[in-house]
Amino acid sequence: MLELYQFEMSHYVEKVRLILDYKGLPYRKIEVTPGIGQIELFQLSGQRKVPVLKDGSEIIADSTAIAEYLDRKYPEKPIIPPDPKLKGQVLLIEQWADESLGLNARKALIGSLSQNQNFRTAVLPPSTPDLLKNLVGAIPGDLLGVLGTGVGMGPDSVKEAIDALKRSFTALSYILIDQPYLVGDSPTLADFAVAGLSMYVKFPTGSYLDIPESLKGQGVTG
Repeated sequence: MLELYQFEMSHYVEKVRLILDYKGLPYRKIEVTPGIGQIELFQLSGQRKVPVLKDGSEIIADSTAIAEYLDRKYPEKPIIPPDPKLKGQVLLIEQWADESLGLNARKALIGSLSQNQNFRTAVLPPSTPDLLKNLVGAIPGDLLGVLGTGVGMGPDSVKEAIDALKRSFTALSYILIDQPYLVGDSPTLADFAVAGLSMYVKFPTGSYLDIPESLKGQGVTG
């Protein structure tokens, strides 16, 4: 069975989970503990970031590389079109979603986390040591706002990110006015990249994600 090394709340991981589900490929999730778990991940893949997919003796890191691998190894229900123009559009949208849309979504989420103690501890992976959870929860929201300003994630930056998100979602809505998918007539990597980010805006209800009940239905304010 495929094994997916992950952080439950990573949008890059969510992109891969959506692709695996779409292709109907069974897999086992392996939650990586921040810090010590990433040492094991480095030993496995030569780097410390998630997602990492293990398929027998094959080890693939990076969500885009995993998507390309899955299309080669499991070509049914392809997610990257063979047509060069469509492929170019898909890869451009995916890169934009990962880098621009993703950055703004993370900033908006951080803004919400800084105002809600329970919210920011709940998004930590279940394997996070209690000491670290307590430290994160004990930081006053106002202090997080001040610290965030120093790294470009203060209140003004968060507001700009939320405004940018609204513009981006409006643009995506225009594309989807008369078509069900962003590129072509079937789901592609572009759709999964954008869909993976939606959980930062509002966490799904139900049992889809392994997250605390207190997080379900919660999301970015504004």
